Parts: sequence; C-alpha cells; structure tokens
Amino acid sequence: MVREVMESVVNQTIYWGAVRLQHHNFVMAVTDVGLGYLQFQKGDARDGVDVEAWQEFTQWARKIGQPNGWIQQKDRLKAYMQQLDEYLSGERTNFELPLDLRGTEFQQSVWRALHEIVHGETVSYTQVAQTLDRSSAVRAVGTAIGANPVLIVVPCHRVVGKDGALTGYRGGLGNKEKLLQLERQGK
Repeated sequence: MVREVMESVVNQTIYWGAVRLQHHNFVMAVTDVGLGYLQFQKGDARDGVDVEAWQEFTQWARKIGQPNGWIQQKDRLKAYMQQLDEYLSGERTNFELPLDLRGTEFQQSVWRALHEIVHGETVSYTQVAQTLDRSSAVRAVGTAIGANPVLIVVPCHRVVGKDGALTGYRGGLGNKEKLLQLERQGK
C-alpha cells in the first residue's frame, strides 16, 4: 500500500543520490516522510548526476528544502532502491513504501487516480479526467500528470493518448515504452 503525504513543512532534510538499477539511471530523493522524487537521467549514475537531471532535481528540491538541507546519502535510499529494482526486474507489480508527494489538491487527486491504473494496462488522459468527474479538464489533468515528481511509483507512464499512442513523458518516450513492455511481459 502506498501512503501519500502532503506536508506543509518546508526546509526538511532531503536525502538524495544518483542511482543505477537494471541499466537505468535515476536521481532519487527521500525525506523523513517518504519518497519524494524519482526521475530518469540520461547520464550514467555511476558518474553522478548529469546537468539536466541536476537542474530538474534542484528545482523540485528548492520547493521543499534549503540547499544546506540536501544530503547525498544513498543509505537512506536503499529500501526504495530495492523495490524499484524488483519492479525493473519484473518481480514487483506494486510498491509498498511511503511517499512524500507535494502538490496542489488537484495534482494530488490526479496522482491518486494514477495509482488506480492496473499494472500492465493503460488509460487515456481523457479517461483519467473522467475518473475525477472533470471531463472538461483533460489539459489540466495532463499538466498534473507531467508534474508528477515520482515517476514509475506513481505510474504516469500508464497514461497514453486517446488513440493509444505514446505521448509525453518526462522520463522520455523510450523509457515509457520500455516500462509498458516490462509490465505487459509480466502480466
């Protein structure tokens, strides 16, 4: 069961690291509450964080903590890394870890709806909007999905275009396609 928390506490300590799992490279960050950030990066995590990933991470991190409160500490990430590795290996279909998701009430509702999408299946942006009884807010739903700070765990990769085409994904369309293939194989 994934627990979502919307904290108003600012200046929390953020424990982060560049992580390489199953040939995928990520930037991952947790707070004392739970996983708050997971993003693909193009560069090899064994070499640290690439510039683009660093800029995106720091933009997120500044919203919840001061730079002196960011601690590079992979030990704090281990439980999250283990579950992500199990998912990428096809051994896990859902995550059982606490989350620290920061966003507006609307974003939170969209991210909760994403958790309802069954592993190995896809839905359209329109279907997500309909689930929320906000049929006229498809673009706003798409924007909220794009703001998801925890890729994979909050499965925004399972949302596709109305015609089934792969559309926008902050982690890159190639990664979205790989994640969907991984889930289809395991289903």
